[in-house]
Amino acid sequence: MSRWIVHADLDAFFASVEQLDNPELRGRPVVVGAPPESRGVVAAASYEARAFGIHSAMPMAAALRLCPEAVRVPPRFARYGEMSRLVMDIFRHFTPLVEPISLDEAFLDVTEAVEKGRPAREAAQNKAEEIARSIRERVRREAGLTVSVGVASSRSVAKIASDRGKPDGLVLVPQGTERQFLAPLPVRSLSGVGPKTAERLAAESITTVGELAERSEGWARGLFGERGIYLVRLARGIDDSPVIVEHETKSVSSETTFPRDVGDATALEDSLRELAQETAERLRRHGLKGRTVKIKLRLADFTTFTRQTTLAYPTDAGDAIFREAARLLAREVIDGRRFRLLGVGVSNFRLEEEKQPALFSLDDPPLR
Repeated sequence: MSRWIVHADLDAFFASVEQLDNPELRGRPVVVGAPPESRGVVAAASYEARAFGIHSAMPMAAALRLCPEAVRVPPRFARYGEMSRLVMDIFRHFTPLVEPISLDEAFLDVTEAVEKGRPAREAAQNKAEEIARSIRERVRREAGLTVSVGVASSRSVAKIASDRGKPDGLVLVPQGTERQFLAPLPVRSLSGVGPKTAERLAAESITTVGELAERSEGWARGLFGERGIYLVRLARGIDDSPVIVEHETKSVSSETTFPRDVGDATALEDSLRELAQETAERLRRHGLKGRTVKIKLRLADFTTFTRQTTLAYPTDAGDAIFREAARLLAREVIDGRRFRLLGVGVSNFRLEEEKQPALFSLDDPPLR
């Protein structure tokens, strides 16, 4: 089975969050960091600021000399963490195989979703691109941010692809074309090639990835040791390193942000039913059953809260999840209350097989 790896990288993340929260900053050069008198450095720069040559890690004083009209804002790491968690949750809607690299980027292995049914190569490629577009659209719609996405058969090529698409782009490298895609790029594009390595390669008349790919692994070992073999393989588009989910899955959930705030109980019930079925499908796909059912709610004023209940036996049944979630939601649907977001999750997993009795009576009342 072919692999399909996505690298998603939020554009100018800290600065973009500041522009999101303060509309007056949109379209203006924004730098995030401590004031110049405290010898602060630039933690992030908006693309408007980057046009003046400002970049991360630059002394703030130098940045403000380059662009005196830049707006400096102090960093709000708690807020960036909140937005990062929101985006990572969006990523996990598409696959549980998500490896966050930092607050603003992650690798996703979407192979299972793409290769379901073993489609022909062209159909698989179209499906991978469709998933990537959906990721970008959901991040824009639900988080208000833009994300650049690269799609390829490996982590290293996917990351380079997302870099080539910045800002707010999507680059897909068709399988079998990795070496052709990489060949004209500067050798510094490869992970692990810093200034010193690039200088040594330049002394060997190697300035592009393609030129490095033509060299033998024996030659590379002689110059850099075992790391040289790794670099030559990367230059050829060969990288089978997996997407690593660092933490054991503790919950499986699905959520949706409504285009308009919703207060109607029937409409909320319809959405809840779909989310419960989606969550159940994900549970079954990964062989999980859980006892705790949770709903997540966000009101029109952005107040966010959860409600949960624990069952007598673990379940992966969509109807059971829906019925219990509906009971929780019914208590929160009151006159005048409107909802922006609705989510359903299951946790408290039991991996061993357990015979599950009927949890609910057939005449349990629906949510109304």
